[in-house]
Amino acid sequence: MTSRRMYLCGMVLVPVLIGVFFLSILHKGLPERVPTAVVDLDHSSMSRTVTRSLNAIQYLDITRHCESYDEALVNVRNGSVFGFFVIPANFERDALGGKTPTLEYYSNMTYFVPGTLAFKGFKTVAVATSGGVVKETLVSLGVDPEQVGELVQPVAIDQFPLGNPWMNYAIYLCPSFTMCTFVLMIMLMTVFSVTFEIKEGTSPQWLATADGRVGVAVVSKLLPHTLVYFAVGLLLLWMLFGYSHFPMHGSMWWMVAATFLTVIAAQSAALFICSIIPNPRLSFSVCALFGILAFSFTGFSFPVESMYGFLAVFSWVAPIRYWFLIYINEALNGVDIYYSRYFFVGLLMFPVVASTMLWHLKKALLKPVYVP
Repeated sequence: MTSRRMYLCGMVLVPVLIGVFFLSILHKGLPERVPTAVVDLDHSSMSRTVTRSLNAIQYLDITRHCESYDEALVNVRNGSVFGFFVIPANFERDALGGKTPTLEYYSNMTYFVPGTLAFKGFKTVAVATSGGVVKETLVSLGVDPEQVGELVQPVAIDQFPLGNPWMNYAIYLCPSFTMCTFVLMIMLMTVFSVTFEIKEGTSPQWLATADGRVGVAVVSKLLPHTLVYFAVGLLLLWMLFGYSHFPMHGSMWWMVAATFLTVIAAQSAALFICSIIPNPRLSFSVCALFGILAFSFTGFSFPVESMYGFLAVFSWVAPIRYWFLIYINEALNGVDIYYSRYFFVGLLMFPVVASTMLWHLKKALLKPVYVP
């Protein structure tokens, strides 16, 4: 571990720097004031009111006032804005005359977060404008203003987001991406430490120091790594819950236990890959592919329940999936540990499964064959 700088870089520096990166880039929690444009083809008092309403929305920042749809589209394509709102010609006259003018809005969903926020802001203003026009029309026809309010919005909705009332994206994304990268580095460095012995032809000597017992050899080699990873994991937990003050509605000790078991599970998953494919290049490739896909298949950005069945099954073979579910239950929801018992058992199953293939790894260690 001390003879090669790669160990220090892969085991400590990369996970910590990734944590700092995500906490820094998402320190505001939610992007605000997304640059957008307005195409006002009416230039009336009502259209100016709509423009002011758009600029008053928390998510939007009207940085462009375009004269045509084509001009606004050019601004979207060159990245100046993430969407635009179109107020049609004769909007005020048609609205007050009982006609049905159409408000159009476009958002660039290539950039998911700013595009979604622009869409949300546009939709809020469009719905509010529609309700305002209906209310003004009914009042002009002699309907009681109080009754108009009940007609326009018959049901008042109060929203109370549980676990994350601030709708802070960092609370979801930072722990997920940081720990997933951490697990990926654990797997890669475990594959490196095991297959490097095969590459250099020193695996028979390594196995001989354990009197030919492959289990003792593997545990003795990886245990110091486990302690280092666990220390790094504790540092990441402090960065998330101590320094950044992410909510912790349950017990911090259970999160510490989950992190320790996740470290062992990640090492075991890498050991399982090494046992099946005792080739440095191929095992590295499989491990990297498996770790990268974990970002998509573990439910960070898309719910596993909505995936196709043959894809959703991959989420349950990734160690980070279980840590993520424990984090949701323990930190955000604060439910009893009883509801996370199966996730802890899932983490414990990784070393059990890895141990079943150690006999195959032993054969490769006794007769090392390196294929570049």
